[in-house]
Amino acid sequence: MSAQLPPPAPGLDLAGASADAPILELKAAAFTLPVVRLLGLDMDAVEAQLAPKVQQAPGFFLHTPVVIDLTALSASDADVGFPQLVGLLRGLGMIPIGVRGGNAAQHEAAKAMELAILADVHKPRQRVVAGDFDSSSAASTRPAAQFGSKRASGAGAKPEPDRKPELARQPPSANDARQQQSQILKLVDRPVRSGQRIYFPGGDLTVIAAVSSGAELMADGNIHIYAPMRGRVMAGLRGNTTARIFCQDLQAELVSVAGHYRVSENIPSELKGKCVQVFLDHDVLRIEPL
Repeated sequence: MSAQLPPPAPGLDLAGASADAPILELKAAAFTLPVVRLLGLDMDAVEAQLAPKVQQAPGFFLHTPVVIDLTALSASDADVGFPQLVGLLRGLGMIPIGVRGGNAAQHEAAKAMELAILADVHKPRQRVVAGDFDSSSAASTRPAAQFGSKRASGAGAKPEPDRKPELARQPPSANDARQQQSQILKLVDRPVRSGQRIYFPGGDLTVIAAVSSGAELMADGNIHIYAPMRGRVMAGLRGNTTARIFCQDLQAELVSVAGHYRVSENIPSELKGKCVQVFLDHDVLRIEPL
């Protein structure tokens, strides 16, 4: 008596008909990574200064990808010593993935260690400020009535032809004002869960709901949190040193302004759970009660 195999489950393709289905996707994503900015090439001194910082929050740096910033060493022809540097960082539990800044020779040495060459520091965009214009061109564009009033009153002056009145400039509507404001402000009114990341480029971020541990808030400007903050918060993400963090209930895993940060272990206990502001004072990150 021969046994019969049970019929395949509904939807199960035994012939491999799904072989043409996509098995992967390529997408762009932004990540916030710690940066080790080298100011000198003495690796013994680098280790002596970096190791205590890692010991303050070992869990934060363990298996964490980091970027090596060579911007301050771009003019140097000296050997960076990537084998020793990479070994040093790995010995402290970090995973160096690439370099930023530096010169061509430094980039070649980094590639030899299989480090990626990442984009350099963002340069601030030039903005045209009202009033920054050539005075000669300004004079040539003034209304003729300002220059012709005296000539018109003189003898033999020809009357100027009638001009069409210019339409008064209409004030912006409420919708225009709201649209303009939305470009510099972002409001989040729902809880930010663990693993979620919110980044608002070019402006300020305001959150009025709880932020869970493992969540991240990022903005190029200020960040306001009117609820318990238990995740990571990073203001001035593109180097704005005047950015600030205003938090109603500080329980954060990490706070950062323009790359200067403190982890939870380095936040004074008397400030935890309090209403505080976080800001830079001469490159020193300060946390003060409000």
